[in-house]
Amino acid sequence: MNYFLTEKEQMVKELFTEYVDKRIIPLRQELDEKDEFPTEIFKEMGKQDFYRILVPEEYGGLGDSVMLSSLGIEQLARGDGGIAVSFAVNGIATKGLILYANEEQKKKYLPRVADGEIYTAFAITEPGAGSDAASIKTKAVKKGNKYIIDGVKQFITMGEQADFALVIAVTDPEKGHKGHTAFIVDKGTPGFTVGRKEDKMGIRSSVTTQLIFDGCEVPEENIVGKLGQGFYIALGVLDRSRVGIGAQAVGIAQGALDEAVKYAKEREQFGKSISSFQAIQFMLADMATRTEAARLLVYHAAKQVDSGEKEVSRVGAMAKMYASDTAMQVTTDAVQVFGGYGYMKEYPVEKMMRDAKVTQIYEGTNQIQRMVIAANLLKEQK
Repeated sequence: MNYFLTEKEQMVKELFTEYVDKRIIPLRQELDEKDEFPTEIFKEMGKQDFYRILVPEEYGGLGDSVMLSSLGIEQLARGDGGIAVSFAVNGIATKGLILYANEEQKKKYLPRVADGEIYTAFAITEPGAGSDAASIKTKAVKKGNKYIIDGVKQFITMGEQADFALVIAVTDPEKGHKGHTAFIVDKGTPGFTVGRKEDKMGIRSSVTTQLIFDGCEVPEENIVGKLGQGFYIALGVLDRSRVGIGAQAVGIAQGALDEAVKYAKEREQFGKSISSFQAIQFMLADMATRTEAARLLVYHAAKQVDSGEKEVSRVGAMAKMYASDTAMQVTTDAVQVFGGYGYMKEYPVEKMMRDAKVTQIYEGTNQIQRMVIAANLLKEQK
């Protein structure tokens, strides 16, 4: 299906598809086992101009399009969920700059992101603040024309590789979430260090770390948006980036479906291919239908964001929630199609099931997504 893609969108999809088939799928088991960031892969993607889909044309990109980035992320996830989320996270902080940074900040960072010269991270989660993002404790205290940041950020994808992080910190504790501010913190800034690397269940080709701020001095000009706007910047970015996580989930589901169909045609029991059994056929049919429905919802959400629609929190939450629940169901069913072999690391579907799980958790758990959807529905009824 072409999904009514534009010529540019079709070109991006084909470029990522070809790269994933040739370069990532053959390495996915090795990437999972190594549990380290695939530096060469990310350098190659830079040379192929992949990061340009994250940046507007005026800063060297292919356009500020959630649809373009979703197509790329989906294909990367079909090959490896960890690579896909690391690529997607580059787009989160980048989107924050696109939406809220001043022109000087945009010119300083966005062209370098487009060129694949620098990587980014987004830092809001803390050891005691996950779903309750308003309860962050990291503080930024003004001192002359600088801010001194102290605190710890937790579960930060690309934390070790990022050349700068978009950090949300408390600048006025008395104002609650209205006293949060967004800062650009460059790698190498004194007082800014990378903490513990997490040993994760899945997406093991991505690196997840703590970020530690201990008397970290950041110039006032590194504030993104306005003082006290940080919480709303985070919400605005996450409303859009959740579409990308939905795309990641669709890609993982599609990869599992592809493997399940292939295996079902090859595996023989009782003298014939297991694909000839109605029980397997019905499983595959349900897996394909759910994956297609998730894909269409993600694409719809991406198009709605790109249309300039201001209220996108509900559709973004729907796309992320439904696609990630689908990925978990489809990968679990894929393991079942493989039977005992599906439980073995020799086959890719057990990895895909592990990778799928986290899509139900990060960028807001699916319980939080349901709260967002319900709140939007109830607000509409007067």
